[in-house]
Amino acid sequence: MAECHAAIRESWLVSTTESDADDLSRRIDDAVGSTSFSGVIRIDRVGETVFERACGLADRRWAVPMTTTTRLSLASGTKGFTGLATMALVEAGELTLETRARTLLGDDLPMIDDGVTIEHLLGHRSGIGDYLDEETMGPISDHAMPVPVHQLESAESYLAVLDGFPQVSPPGERFAYNNGGFVVLGLLIERAAGQPYHQLVDELVVQPAGLTDTAFIRSDALPGGVATGYLERDGLRNNALHLPLLGVGDGGIFSSSADMSALWAALYAGRIVSDEHVELMTRPRSDAPADHRRYGLGFWLAEAGPSVLLVGYDAGVSFLSRHDPTTATTSTVIANTSEGAWDLVRIVTDFRG
Repeated sequence: MAECHAAIRESWLVSTTESDADDLSRRIDDAVGSTSFSGVIRIDRVGETVFERACGLADRRWAVPMTTTTRLSLASGTKGFTGLATMALVEAGELTLETRARTLLGDDLPMIDDGVTIEHLLGHRSGIGDYLDEETMGPISDHAMPVPVHQLESAESYLAVLDGFPQVSPPGERFAYNNGGFVVLGLLIERAAGQPYHQLVDELVVQPAGLTDTAFIRSDALPGGVATGYLERDGLRNNALHLPLLGVGDGGIFSSSADMSALWAALYAGRIVSDEHVELMTRPRSDAPADHRRYGLGFWLAEAGPSVLLVGYDAGVSFLSRHDPTTATTSTVIANTSEGAWDLVRIVTDFRG
């Protein structure tokens, strides 16, 4: 069984019965043992942590244990941060949802249709060609970047990988999950605001939400307290050569399970964008039956019900954080392996207490 190193906190609210608590702990123990889970699990309700556990190793070379405060990559969970930074600029009058990408791109990325708007990109309805098309990709551990990963460290540097992909469908016609669309968004908000993308996310999202352990970190300079991502359940092969040096728009942010709970609390308290814009972003706009989900603007939504999700999956990363605003319940699982989170996600997100 994978060793759970960090202090285990399983303080249950009065509304949670002892049998419910025991059942959840047993199911998690079974899943941890059968999957060699390495990562962090956390459940919060109404501002109280009701379950928290860290298992496995943050760094296998030196047997550094995972702790409940370890920061891990969120992969595509970054898209929610990009979406919020974009919407904050909309609120500030720097952009509108109807702003056309072409007005900021100029002559760059000429294959993007002139009709593509900020709203199309936020909702994965732009129809642009995707530099990282998940429908045609091979195994998640493939070397997918078309240029050396060390070259990708700023929004402008991504022009080299975004260019040359023809428009796939007319803007607004259909939903198609698109990584490149959110990299384009990162470039657009940088140009609209005249500030670097990473700085915008920090100033418009991270700081207003009070997130103390969330930042973009270069893959060649991971500090202490940050987990290395691994390609397999065992072994030392990590994901350094599989992901950009510094993510922009569609991935690359690192965070902790505590910060994810804080993000949802700040979002629904109106500290990042207004309640009106939270509702706009979390309103169902597209069905994604293959994923058993729906989509809003920058956020996944549960197939039914009010829950809002951020999801990340990449080489050495698997992550899901789900928030139910009607019960103020947040469930988060972050793993530093490509597939490690999913069995735990099914258990934790089913918990009702």
